[in-house]
Amino acid sequence: MNRDSASRRAKQNATADLTRSAVPRYLQLASVFTRRIESGAWKPSAQIPTVEELSEEWGVAPATIRQALGQLEADGLIERFRGKGTFVRQKPPEPLWCDVQTDWSGLLQERAGATIEVLASHGRARLPTTPPELGNPAPSYRHLRRRHIRDGKPFLLADVYLDERLWPKVRARDLVTRTAFNLAASLPGVVVADASQTVTVGGADLETAELLGVSLNAPVAHVQRVLVDETGTLILVAYGIYRGDRVRFDIKLAVKR
Repeated sequence: MNRDSASRRAKQNATADLTRSAVPRYLQLASVFTRRIESGAWKPSAQIPTVEELSEEWGVAPATIRQALGQLEADGLIERFRGKGTFVRQKPPEPLWCDVQTDWSGLLQERAGATIEVLASHGRARLPTTPPELGNPAPSYRHLRRRHIRDGKPFLLADVYLDERLWPKVRARDLVTRTAFNLAASLPGVVVADASQTVTVGGADLETAELLGVSLNAPVAHVQRVLVDETGTLILVAYGIYRGDRVRFDIKLAVKR
């Protein structure tokens, strides 16, 4: 298969993915076009293809292309001039507000420049789901809903379940400064025997979209974090939802020598 044939096949597959996905087509295309600006394929001050050309390229109605370009215009990435065309205004701002660590020491670090809002707090809570084969649930939990913010914009919504027997040891200031793992592991008398982190990718529901300031069905990363103490008790279970356009997960791979 030559390069042109491979390119056409890849474009056909991408167009088919637009149809199958639950995310609106114009939002999918907006993310594709944004990536073209980020990568330099569409350079600042350069004119981009016309609505008709993009419509033919992606096999969608011109109205869908206009919606996608409207999203880029609202984000300040392009400018449209009657009779002249559409031009790239600027690249997106640096997208990485938060590097999410994947090692134990990194997950204990506080995030520089970030603040935490406590949106809700109540006791006698139960885990919504019990992480399998990781430990035994505590009798009850303190449930905290927190929102993490940097540069005035939210990037993480977290539901934290802490063994309620540990709640009296928590200081008020720790609730608005410490990450979930850091908060639990730093409590007096806590001995962590096991920890895990699971990451899945999905779309923002209505509540998440509102709290994180993203579009409905925008890409988000769901992160489940679990701490188990020396008695085999799940002392912390945290469910985090990160904005997909504002975080990066760096994973170190072990190399066998």
